[in-house]
Amino acid sequence: MLANISKPLIMGILNITPDSFSDGGQYSDVQRAVQHAQRMLAEGADIIDIGGESTRPGSEAVNAEQQLERVLPVIIAIRQQVSRDVLISIDTTLSTVAQAALLAGANIINDVSGGQDDPLILSVAAQYNVPMILMHSQGKPKTMQDNPHYDDVVAEVYALLQQRINAALNVGIKADNIIIDPGIGFGKRKQDNLQLLAHLQTFVDSGYPVLLGTSRKRFMGSICQLSEPHELVTATAVTTALGVMAGIKLFRVHDVKENRQAVDVAWAIKQAIKQ
Repeated sequence: MLANISKPLIMGILNITPDSFSDGGQYSDVQRAVQHAQRMLAEGADIIDIGGESTRPGSEAVNAEQQLERVLPVIIAIRQQVSRDVLISIDTTLSTVAQAALLAGANIINDVSGGQDDPLILSVAAQYNVPMILMHSQGKPKTMQDNPHYDDVVAEVYALLQQRINAALNVGIKADNIIIDPGIGFGKRKQDNLQLLAHLQTFVDSGYPVLLGTSRKRFMGSICQLSEPHELVTATAVTTALGVMAGIKLFRVHDVKENRQAVDVAWAIKQAIKQ
C-alpha cells in the first residue's frame, strides 16, 4: 500500500479529542470531522490520520472504550460519505482500538509508542497485513517533557527504532509495511529536535520510509518567539521542505494546503537536481 513511495505523501491530522494541543475539541462532532476530512483531501492530503487520544505533553491516557467511541463513528462516516478508497490511519497505541478501527475501514496503524505500550498491536498489524508506523518516544505523554535527556539523540533514537523494527519483523510484519518516525517533540528538548531535523538523512538511510511530524510543535514557537500553535504554519512548512530534500516520504500535518505546496515545490527542486 505504501511500499515504494515516490513523491512524498501528506497525512492530514484529524483529532477526535477535547484536549489536543492545537485543535482539541474542534472535531468532536462526527459531521464536522467528516467535513474537515473532506477539506483536507481537497487541499491535497493523501492520508487522514484519526486519533481519539491526545498525546500532547502532560496529557492523560484515554482507555480503549473511550477512544473507540470517538473514532469509530468518524471512520465509518468517512467511508460512507466521502470515499471507500481514501487512506485512513488510526493513531493509537492500543491493539483493541487498532483492530476495531481496521475492521471499520482504517488501512494503517500509527503508534506513537512504536509498539511498546501494547505489544499486541504489532500482531494486529501483522494479522491484517497493514502498514505500521513505529514512532520513537521517551517516556509517556504525561511526563515525557519533565526532564528528557540524551547523550547522543540521533544515535539513541535510531537504535530504539531499530529495536522496534526488529520486534515488528519478529511478529510477522512485512518489511515493506514498516514506516519509522523519529518522534519530534516526544520526550525531546529543543536542541534534541533540532539535531534530529539536522540529521534526517540518518533515518532515511535505514531504507525504511520515514514519517516526519513537526506540525505546530512548541519548539519552533520558542525559536520564532510565538506562543500560539496556529501561528506556526510557515515554520512547519519550512521543516516539510527540508524533509523532502532529505528524503522523508510522509508528513503528518494540521495545515494541509500550505504543506502540500511545500512538498510540491521542494519535490520539483529535488527532481531538477537529478537532471
